[in-house]
Amino acid sequence: MTLDCRLYLITPPSLADLAAFGRQLARALEGGDVAALQIRLKDVSDEAVAAAVEALAPIARAHDVAVILNDRPDLAARLDCDGVHVGQGDTPYAAARKLMGKDRMVGVTCHDSRHLAMEAAEAGADYVAFGAFFPTTTKDAPIVAEPDILSIWQETMEVPCVAIGGITAANAAGLATAGADFLAVSGGVWAHPEGPDAAVAALNAAIAQGLAARG
Repeated sequence: MTLDCRLYLITPPSLADLAAFGRQLARALEGGDVAALQIRLKDVSDEAVAAAVEALAPIARAHDVAVILNDRPDLAARLDCDGVHVGQGDTPYAAARKLMGKDRMVGVTCHDSRHLAMEAAEAGADYVAFGAFFPTTTKDAPIVAEPDILSIWQETMEVPCVAIGGITAANAAGLATAGADFLAVSGGVWAHPEGPDAAVAALNAAIAQGLAARG
């Protein structure tokens, strides 16, 4: 069992003002440790996705934060992202890996299914994502995952697991204790009343508390 857990930020599904969000992102990354940024935009053109990557990737990489694109391995490869995240209804893992190559990350959504996660891990996925653990307004999440899926995964598998869905500083500690390697957060950062830097600081404090309980 690893004794580490890090933040994995996800953009809002719509970014009307890229420059303004870039400032929000920079502010968030000043708040503390972040491992990755997933650019997840819905119902936008390829040009809009490319513009987002062009604007946000330099900010992320200046803080040693990996840039992951949601759903689109073809664009992720062309735009030189560090990885891609695919859902069960998106590009199949094998096709995503072929497009991304062996040196970039491919993560897979597995909802509440250890079977799907084991299939993805055995195929070579760099991480698997479980959730939603809490109600979320960021995306439709009809499936609810229980924290023990993280504990069982940590005890049996080496591939890292990401917890996702409605995570905030108020509920993050338990998921870190349960065994999440990464906590994927969107609204819990961008909608924080004290700003995204305060959110990241509070989430890192919650993770530290959760890891202390895990140890």
